[in-house]
Amino acid sequence: MNSITLFRKFLMVCFVALMLFQVSMSSAQNQDRIIQEIQAYQTSLSNEFSDPDKTILKPEDFATFEGLSFYPIDLSLRVTARIERTPEAIPFLMPTTTDRLPQYVMYGRLFFSLFGQDLTLAVYQNTQGHDDPEYANDLFLPFTDWTSGDGAYGGGRYIDLLIPDGDFIVLDFNQSYNPYCAYNERYSCPIPPQENDLPVRIEAGVKAFDHH
Repeated sequence: MNSITLFRKFLMVCFVALMLFQVSMSSAQNQDRIIQEIQAYQTSLSNEFSDPDKTILKPEDFATFEGLSFYPIDLSLRVTARIERTPEAIPFLMPTTTDRLPQYVMYGRLFFSLFGQDLTLAVYQNTQGHDDPEYANDLFLPFTDWTSGDGAYGGGRYIDLLIPDGDFIVLDFNQSYNPYCAYNERYSCPIPPQENDLPVRIEAGVKAFDHH
């Protein structure tokens, strides 16, 4: 093997190493960006409760409120789900924590994997928002899991999503939040349907609220 061939192989090795380094750096930068977005969301959510003009907390809870408690951010609980739309779904009245019965319709089912398990969640639309451009693309995902009542609010948590252009959607449990009734029983909150009870622990997002 002559020196020119050896030099070319050396250059090729250097090129591959550089490409791998750039991919690694890009991936790390992307993860940092995602973490910052989650942190910003969680801070914004907590700030709503700290604002005396916006808070839904009861006076005795607001007096000692120092911020919401969240599970540590875990990017393994941010997944890409395949969405299977259900255009023939029939609207139904979703039970709530009060006598209120808002009408929802299943928009589709989300298929994804966590902890080596294939899981499914139904995602819904409020039928009253279809004609309002501000809410026309909103999707509502209520769910329970094995942390419900054991670290997280027993009544389940919610995730807000937007209708995707294609057949895949990012499902980030780090952005799950409690219904208002977790903080104040005077609010009426949809109860997650039984089909959205996940047989795993979702230790991400907001934790149960500690009342005083």
